[in-house]
Amino acid sequence: MKQKIKVGIAQISPVWLNQKETLKKVAKYITKAKKAKCSLVTFGEAMVPGYPFWVELTNGAKFESDVQKDLYAHYVSQAISVEGGDLADICEAARKNKIEVILGTIEKAANRGGHSCYCSLVYINANGEIKNVHRKTMPTYEERLVWATGDGHGLRTFPHEAFTLGALNCWENWMPLSRAALYGQGENLHVALWPGNVRNTIDLTRYIAKESRSYVISVCGILKRNEIPDSVPHAKLIRKHAPKIMANGGSCIAGPDGEFIISPLKNKEELLVAEIDYKMVLRERQNFDVGGHYSRPDVTQLVVNRERQSIVKFEE
Repeated sequence: MKQKIKVGIAQISPVWLNQKETLKKVAKYITKAKKAKCSLVTFGEAMVPGYPFWVELTNGAKFESDVQKDLYAHYVSQAISVEGGDLADICEAARKNKIEVILGTIEKAANRGGHSCYCSLVYINANGEIKNVHRKTMPTYEERLVWATGDGHGLRTFPHEAFTLGALNCWENWMPLSRAALYGQGENLHVALWPGNVRNTIDLTRYIAKESRSYVISVCGILKRNEIPDSVPHAKLIRKHAPKIMANGGSCIAGPDGEFIISPLKNKEELLVAEIDYKMVLRERQNFDVGGHYSRPDVTQLVVNRERQSIVKFEE
């Protein structure tokens, strides 16, 4: 297992609310990350097909609104179905390039009918296999008008060379118990997915790194008003109320000592690459190991329900 690896952050904008075109762009950046000798490449929250910025711009809480119904119907139509094979090309890109991928998606879950949207991060290994789909446990604020609540099924970690890899969506990263669920599985390479804003990453990235003595990758998207396609329902209305920049990035990496390796990048689409060294994890765990020698499982323990939730269970 390699002690030193290169990791990539694809800070890009989606082809907003267009699943197929955004997936093409993601595949290109997977290849680009491999050419940069990365063993892992990450993409922001809800990258495919995009974050629901329209909600706060178009009176999203208005009941029985034709505008909201039109936009929601379009959103579901552009969401990905894991079981339906919508990520087949991304899996093939991962397999072909022998690179692991963490991708933020909007998922229409087959086991819940396929009509509701989940903010789901997908982990694909270097063999092109989908190994984890983590549905955001609690959508934040206006997100609750378009996203359903997830569950603990995806609170899992995976080996990546010498490292143990885990990930959370956006404000899940603020949740101590969600972080602890990953810490307790030996996580030392944490990926925090964000739709894109420096205010979210500037403090928390370093805090999580310092708390966990882990490498922390914060990966963000970007989106500008002029990138809203005409194909989106009510595009003119959204543009009318949208700021010039809706998501300004903020992607960065902090080391196990809590210091930035890459400081937050703002307003620029770019593949960021950094080399990380497992030895640095061991050095910082010498005096504090949140899931190891400094923990007291005889005093405090966390119980995690990882059952995939559904409204029906069948007994034959």
